[in-house]
Amino acid sequence: MAKYNRNSGKEWKPQEVSMLRSLAKANTPTGVIGLKLGRTKDAVYAKASDNSISLGPTNQSPYNRRSK
Repeated sequence: MAKYNRNSGKEWKPQEVSMLRSLAKANTPTGVIGLKLGRTKDAVYAKASDNSISLGPTNQSPYNRRSK
């Protein structure tokens, strides 16, 4: 069980959904979004899916890129 589940089971507030939208747009990792909102990663994925928020891939490390 996650350490930061203080909001688990509670209704999502409109402010939390807008924060989720802005964090996702800023390419923030899902785990970090969950910590900031006090939600689990699964809850973040579910709410993003319900609101058509894209949780695109986060920035990749430069160490696993192929050189041209």
